[in-house]
Amino acid sequence: MDRRARQLIHFLDGMGHELEQARNLMRPTARAMGFFTALTEAMTSRQSLLVTGLDPNPEMLRNWASPRGLGGSSLLSQARSWCKSVIEATEDHVCAYKPSLGFYQAMGSAGVELLMEVRELLPPDLPLIIDIKHGDLNSSSAIAAYLFKTLQADAVTLNPLAGQDIAAPFLLYPGKGVVINCHSSNPAARVLQHHPDEDRPLYLQLVKESQSWGTPDQLLLEVGTSDPTILERVRQAAPERFVMLRSLWGEEGNLQRLLASGLNQAGDGLLLPLPQSLLNDSDINGQTKALKQRINQIREDHLRHQQQPDAPSDQCRIWPHAEQTPPALADSNRSAVTTSIDPELRELVIDLFDIRCLLFGEFKQASGAIFNYYVDLRQIISDPALFHRVLDCYAQVLRPLSFDRIAGIPYGSLPTATGLSLQLHKPLIYPRKEVKAHGTRRLVEGEFNEGETVAVVDDILITGGSVLEGIAKLKDSGLSVKDVVVFLDHGGRDDTRAKKRLEDQGLHLQAVLTLDTIGDVLEAAGRISPEQAQELRTSQH
Repeated sequence: MDRRARQLIHFLDGMGHELEQARNLMRPTARAMGFFTALTEAMTSRQSLLVTGLDPNPEMLRNWASPRGLGGSSLLSQARSWCKSVIEATEDHVCAYKPSLGFYQAMGSAGVELLMEVRELLPPDLPLIIDIKHGDLNSSSAIAAYLFKTLQADAVTLNPLAGQDIAAPFLLYPGKGVVINCHSSNPAARVLQHHPDEDRPLYLQLVKESQSWGTPDQLLLEVGTSDPTILERVRQAAPERFVMLRSLWGEEGNLQRLLASGLNQAGDGLLLPLPQSLLNDSDINGQTKALKQRINQIREDHLRHQQQPDAPSDQCRIWPHAEQTPPALADSNRSAVTTSIDPELRELVIDLFDIRCLLFGEFKQASGAIFNYYVDLRQIISDPALFHRVLDCYAQVLRPLSFDRIAGIPYGSLPTATGLSLQLHKPLIYPRKEVKAHGTRRLVEGEFNEGETVAVVDDILITGGSVLEGIAKLKDSGLSVKDVVVFLDHGGRDDTRAKKRLEDQGLHLQAVLTLDTIGDVLEAAGRISPEQAQELRTSQH
């Protein structure tokens, strides 16, 4: 090769480097966009759910360095070369990078400096997630300041056992994120994570509780598992959250099942780590691209399945239907033995208690009666995931019924009736609690035709007075009512007076739960004492 050709190649190499620098400068930085926006933008631009773990494990580094003639280099030098090589090979095919802080700390101050170098090597539009599993309250503010101010990280992994206070110092930083570690794949952790039993495992309680600490764009979940069943339960408990998987590559051929269990209805919401073995491969770029394409094919199949209509195409599917078999409902006329209750319904009862929907004390009811407990279902509407589960229970009862419109009894059941109207594609109406002295003075709000059949929904049936009052207004407006569906039948199996009042009017009552069922479930779960459970039962007489 002559001198002129070498000069041309050198010039073109320089131009390529400058063009790459210019391209990086033109990209919006993850810091400017905010963590969640940067993450979702990267998922779209790279068409990838993959995350690269930059973990310079000494044993892995030795295996990587030896065939490349770097076996005699220091561990720090090997780590630097490996990180640079992996970033260059994967930056076009992943949506984030996640170094484990411990590996860098183990190399001393030079390792911490290396982490700063890694930060500079990353494409500016890809988020940096520091894997630290931090769980110490005393140092949280200092750690948050170092990671988010000094290192310019975009998100951090946390251990949730200290409660909401562990996340608060990190969420004070706008545009940053936290990833809550909810489940480990370590077999020795099972005795803790699945305590006390499979119906109410600790890891699911962590999933549910941590969702109240931050919004979906602030707080993600991390789940270490190769078991699709565990991932499916997490997805059901947290349908709106992004889930970061780890330790999923233990079983061959499991990828499709894991994706089916973890992807949301949009075909994303799930982040997968690159296998560590791939990061030691001679063709990291090619292997990463192939894995990305394989995952995307499964995503396309998932989306195609999701788009199969279960309703006419002109109807908007606002509320997603649960894929699992709905929970078995409580029967007002059968023995409420906890073993006969579907685990999903039993879990729902416990979750309702945990958000203080059931209070003990002395409370005056709308009927004027004094009870030693109070059921407040209005809090449910402030928890979208929980509200969705409650709606599914109602919907299971309503779907077999024949009716033209749904009517909610003001005011407590109106949010529920609205959600059911959207989910079941039935128009909503409601009888006014007070008839206006002005305007149209209508008894019933909403459009309807005389002679149509209405299914009435309410939250709690105690005496039946408010339900019958509302139904009277519906009938006076020319509508027919045959079925009443409530979430809680106060009378249960022993006190059927309210139910008989409805039956005397030709109405068929169905309930999702009874007080008997609630008392049995909460007593068995250790949430209430036997005395409190007995109070629930005796208060019905």
